[in-house]
Amino acid sequence: MEFLDPRGVSSRAIEPYGLRAELKAGDTVALFANGFPGSVAFLDHVGKALSHELPGVEFIHLDKGNASALASEDHLSTIADSCSAAVAAYGH
Repeated sequence: MEFLDPRGVSSRAIEPYGLRAELKAGDTVALFANGFPGSVAFLDHVGKALSHELPGVEFIHLDKGNASALASEDHLSTIADSCSAAVAAYGH
């Protein structure tokens, strides 16, 4: 039996993801669900896992409620005004 790797050869160089947020106690992170089924539950688990790794960091949960809708001005202003970082996620 021969294993065939289904991935093609990339035509571009791989670029490492360099965006980071240096979070400290007192910072707030938005967990922003896009409204697909499972997105809220998934981010609940992400928040629990991150809270163990980032003691003192607060988490707020936001949900678009409709995957096809744009993020509302209220959501965006809440994130911009009160959060040091945001995690956006989708479900399925």
